[in-house]
Formats: sequence, structure tokens, C-alpha cells
Amino acid sequence: MKTSTTARWLAGLSLLALSTVPAFAQEKAPEAEGGIQEIVVTAQKKAENIQSVPISIAAVGGETLKAYNVTTLQSLQGTVPNVQIDNFANTPNNAVFTIRGIGVIEPDPYAGNTVSIVVDGVPQFFSMGALLDTYDTGRIEILRGPQGTLFGANTTGGVVNVITNQPTGEFGGEVRATYGNWHRFDINGSIEAPLVKDKLSLKVSGIHTERKGWVTNVWNGEDMGRKNVNAVRGQLLFTPNPDLKVTLQGEYVAARNGAPIVVNGGLPGEANYVPAGSNWNGSVLPQYASPCAVPNAPCKAPDEFFSGNNQVPDKSNMTTRFGIGTIQYNNTPLGDITAITGYKNFTLFEYTDQDGTAKTNNATRRRTRGWQFSQEIRSAFNVGERFNAVAGLFFLKTNYHHYQMYHLDFALPGLIQYNVQDQGTKSFSAFVQSYTKLADGLKLSAGVRYTHDSIDARSTLATGLGSQALTSQNWDKFDVTFPGSLDVGGKKSWDNVGWKLGLDYELGRNQLVYASWARGFKSGGFTGRIGVAADGATPYGPEKVDTFEVGLKADFLDRHLRLNLAAFTTNYRDMQVAQIYFDPATNVQGNRILNAAASRIKGFEMEVQAIPVEGFTLRGSLAYLDAKYKDFLYFDPVSTKFTQLQGYDLQNAPRWSATLGANYTYRVGGGARIVADASWLYTAKKFYTAVTDTPRSTVQPTYYLDALLTYYGPDDRYSIGLWGKNLLDKRYISTVYDSPGYMGIVGFAPPRQFGVTAGYKF
Repeated sequence: MKTSTTARWLAGLSLLALSTVPAFAQEKAPEAEGGIQEIVVTAQKKAENIQSVPISIAAVGGETLKAYNVTTLQSLQGTVPNVQIDNFANTPNNAVFTIRGIGVIEPDPYAGNTVSIVVDGVPQFFSMGALLDTYDTGRIEILRGPQGTLFGANTTGGVVNVITNQPTGEFGGEVRATYGNWHRFDINGSIEAPLVKDKLSLKVSGIHTERKGWVTNVWNGEDMGRKNVNAVRGQLLFTPNPDLKVTLQGEYVAARNGAPIVVNGGLPGEANYVPAGSNWNGSVLPQYASPCAVPNAPCKAPDEFFSGNNQVPDKSNMTTRFGIGTIQYNNTPLGDITAITGYKNFTLFEYTDQDGTAKTNNATRRRTRGWQFSQEIRSAFNVGERFNAVAGLFFLKTNYHHYQMYHLDFALPGLIQYNVQDQGTKSFSAFVQSYTKLADGLKLSAGVRYTHDSIDARSTLATGLGSQALTSQNWDKFDVTFPGSLDVGGKKSWDNVGWKLGLDYELGRNQLVYASWARGFKSGGFTGRIGVAADGATPYGPEKVDTFEVGLKADFLDRHLRLNLAAFTTNYRDMQVAQIYFDPATNVQGNRILNAAASRIKGFEMEVQAIPVEGFTLRGSLAYLDAKYKDFLYFDPVSTKFTQLQGYDLQNAPRWSATLGANYTYRVGGGARIVADASWLYTAKKFYTAVTDTPRSTVQPTYYLDALLTYYGPDDRYSIGLWGKNLLDKRYISTVYDSPGYMGIVGFAPPRQFGVTAGYKF
């Protein structure tokens, strides 16, 4: 072994012993002569090498997404340090993104987001449907820390920036098919055809994915949680001259899935507790044991997954229409101009057996219709050789209408609650982000954004007795006002100025150190899913975040070893905390968003890649997070007592997370190759939906092993591969909502999945 190779091995292994990069940091195993492959990102609204961007960022390439058959953003859970990608316990269509301990765990749209999902430049306002179906995707960038200057409000945690594959003007296409366990079948592909040479090109891509569920319904013995999604995207590229590019893009997604699954984690004496072994309504299987059967202890996933649905249809349908128009006009007197227009509407309709048993206790029928319109126009320009900037304007308007028909037979037979939410928001902002070269290798970045947000909200709640079935065609005739009915809401607006200041210095070639201070902002709002008048009568206030970060991005050994390190501390003020509580005295479920006084978050992310020999890549990441309330005098509406929560952990904020992976490429001649890849993913325990960190709200540590083996033909024209996720078939709790007196609502993480995928490019 050559001396340089030995040095690479020793350096790489010594660093990997300390830490481990995101499991998906590169597209292909790079050649030893060329070193670690360059990754181009658009995290600062312009194309740059990821190593020259002075923020903590991870990138997942399209080839990696295809190789591991990643079809939704949630499949990336555990792969990026200090990033949690989940859903609410009983609403699988509702995204719960938490970055560095900052996130929102609430199923309805009124709570907003702290992590923005951006698709081809358009922010996705609604968390419903934000666990995107990923197909024909070029790259996913995950930006950690406040990104308000360039991406606007509601990015206090960070941004997930999704970039789809755009038309190139050349004829070509691809088709891929997958078959796996749980009767999984996917087929996806794309084709592009130039209509006018060098002027006009059309591209169409789409996906069909289906599988059975891995949870058994004790009422009828059938599977629960099935998936069936069809999506198609059309893109038209018009390039009348070299400086002007116009792209029109439209997408239609039809998800026809099984109903949300509620796993009953009740305890004796709670309103929804059902004893194990009991039979109800002619169930074919007895009631399963509660995964939370031990009081004052974390829930534990069983070897076999069970739930129950005897009350409502097994239906969760979501239809989405999404359009984008992008104009890029370069070399104008005002700089390089970009204008992005986005429009999206969706309808989500689903039933849920809320008790998760064969007993008729409680169930819901929910429908949400929402739309958003956004417009951004910005210019990237230079002033001399030392100064460049991005400046622009942004406008967003949204509206949603939501109803929930809720049957609470466990409390009183025939008891019904009917909640209606109507909310509209507007947001306007102006921003500038500048970069100034102060000296050789030293650069100052400074940005500011002014934002004006306004909201118009109304929520009603009618409560009474009735026999109206959730499946009745006359459900919408529920217009009787009962004593104690609620009608709350109002109008409110907020103004904010956020900023970012930073310095970065080039130590040498491909070696950068940086420091920054960023202030983020999330708007206030009104609680929509009300249970008592106080929950929605007055607005909750905005929250603000100040994050101080220092970092290092460095390549060594002729780009055969890469070390990226970021350390940060965050001051979180007026933090918005979503809480769902149950009052056994009144049989009312309350919902509210509190403004916690303050919290402090600190931690680091370390990412490493090494190429010790040609074709062999080691990678790893290690992240630490200390996220605690600094000052929070909490009033418990059930016990009516105050508790000082100083020192309590924030929700969905595991202390440690790590990955370790290896990739080996073997050349077999004639341009063909075999790629083997393995990833180990670790996430420490965390608390989910309980402000007071109750034992039942604990999600246990997780350990996953994923792997693939793929053969690529000459020029990658065709491929066939085996893949597996959670190969050791670990059984885990993924989400849990602790509602003392009601029950614990539990969700299970996916069991082992494996399959074979074949692809062909033309």
C-alpha cells in the first residue's frame, strides 16, 4: 500500500471513530483521482459548491433517492443529523419536521410551520401533504438553523429545499419498476421530447406506488395503512434566447390510502381503555395488549402490529394540484432576474377510528380544502468585483376550510362535536442578502428581511346528542346550535424585521471557517380546533429565534477526506408550544398553542467522508442536541396547577443522532459496475407530544440498518438491484401522543422492507 493511501486510511478511520456524514451525501462513489465529488446546491438562491456555503447543510442526491427507493420525504428520517422527519400520531398526511429541536407537532393547519418545505422555489404553507412524494427528483437540500432572510417567515428551524429534475432540451427518458414485500409495487419514469430545437421542450414524469399495510385490524383481520398513490408532472421549457428561460410546471397527485391508524395505548381507568383479550362487535381477533400497558413507563412496540377499525370506512383520500411558473432573465441592467409564481390547492378527506379498537368508542370524519398563491421576484447583481447581492419581494396568500365531525360515544352515547375552521393569511416581505469581499479570503455576508403577516380566522364548535352516522350523506346538515356552542376567532397582523450577519474565511483551497448570527421569526395565529372558548378567543403571539453558529468545511488529502463541523447556540423566545389535553371532568378535548417564556438550544453536527482507496467511500455523522426550556411557568388545565418546566427537554429533540456508512464500487469491464452500500442509523430517545415529558410520551432509541446491491450496465443505461431498509426488522414506536385520562395514541415505525428494482434509461 502506498504511503498516501495509508495516510488516507489512517486519517479517515481516526475521524470516523469520532463521528460519522449523512448517509446520502453524494451521488456516486467518486474516482480516487478526482476525490470527493462536488455537490452543487442552491441554498443561497444561487448555484454554489456545497463546501463554499457558510451554513450547516446536507444534500441528498437524486441517484441515491432512486437507489434506496425513497418515495416520500419521511423515508429520510434518521439519515441527516439533528433532523427529525415524522408525522402526527393519527394523521399520516401531516408532516412534523423538527430541525435542531425546533418544530410544530400539531395536525391542523392553524399551527403553521417552523421548518419550511420549498419545492422548486415555492414554499409549501400547509403541513398537510408536505411529506412529498419524491420522484424524478434531482436533489434535496436540508438547511439547518434560521433561514428567514432568503426564505422568509416560518423558517426558524430551517428549510427542506426540494429541487426536481428540470427539462434539459434534449430527448431522453427513464423507466423504473420495483417489487417488494408487503405487496409493494412501484413504477415511475420520465420522458423529454424537444418540440422546437433549442427553443421549446416538453417533459412528463410520473409515479405509481402501492403496498399493503403492516398493521392488522382486530375487527376483521384485514391489513390497515395501505398506500396507493399516483402522480404526474408536466414541464414545458421555453428558451427564446440564451439569456431568457421560461419554465411552466404542473403536477397532479391522487393519494387513495387506507385510513389513519390509531393504536390504543390506554391504561385501566382511562376513558378509551379496552382490556386485552376482550371481543367487541363480533371481532375476528381479540383486543391486543396496550403497547403502553406499564404505567409511568415508555410504550413498547410489539412483535406484531395490531389496531382496530369497526366504525368508519378505511379511507384517506388526498388530491393535490400544484403549478409553478418560473422566468429567469440574465444579464439585464438590473442583474439576473428570477420570478417564481406558485399556486397549489388540495383536498384531504379521511375517516379515523379514534379509539383503535373493535369497540364503538369514538371516531372522526375530517375534510380540509386549502389553497395557496405565492409570487417572488428577485435580482442577483454585482457591484464591482467585491460586492454582490440578492434582493427581492415576496407575497403569499393562503386559505383553508376544515371541518371535523367527532363522535364521542365513550363519554356519552350519541355525543357529537362538530368543529369548523376557516382561516386566511397574507404575507408580504422585502429582503436583501449581500456578500462583500473585505480582504483576500475574507467575506462578510449581511442580510435583512421585513415581513408583514396578517390572519383572518374563525372557528366554531357545536356540541350535542344525535344519531347522525359519520358515513351519512346528510352529514353536512349538522347545523343545529346546542347550548354552549362556540364561535371564536378574529383578525390580527404582525410586523417583523429579521436578519443575518456572517463572516467566512478561506484557510486554503477547499477549506472554510465561518461564524454567523441569524434571527428568525414565526407569525402568531388563532387556535382552530377548539374545545373550550379560551382556546381560540385570543391569538397566540409570534416567536423569535436567535442562532449563533460557527463552522468548518474542509477537504484534505487532495479531496480524499472531508470534515464539516458546525456548533451552535439558540435563544428561543415566546416559543409556540402546541398542546392537546383531555379534561375528564367535562369530557372535552382542549387544544391550544402556548407562548412558552424561553428555551435554550445548543449542539453540534459533525460530518465526515473519506476515500481511502479507489472505489471505496466511508461516511458518517454525529450530532448532539441539548434543547431545554430556560423559563416556562406552565399551567396544567387538567390539574389546574402551575409547574416550572425549566430544564425540561423540548419535544422531538433527541440528545444524540449518528450515521455510519460505506459504499464500494467494483468495475466489471465494458463500462459496467457493481455498487454495494450499507448504512447504520441511530437516533437517541426523545419526548414526543407531552409538554411535561411524561414517560408515556417517550419514543425509544432507534437503530436501523439499510443496504443495497446494484448492477449498472455500460453508461448506466440499465440497472438491477436489491435493496432493504430496517434489515434487522427492529420494531419501534415512531410517534406517541400522551393524553392522561383519555389514552396514549401510538404510531408504529415501518418494519423490514426489501425488494428488487430494475431501471432503463434512453
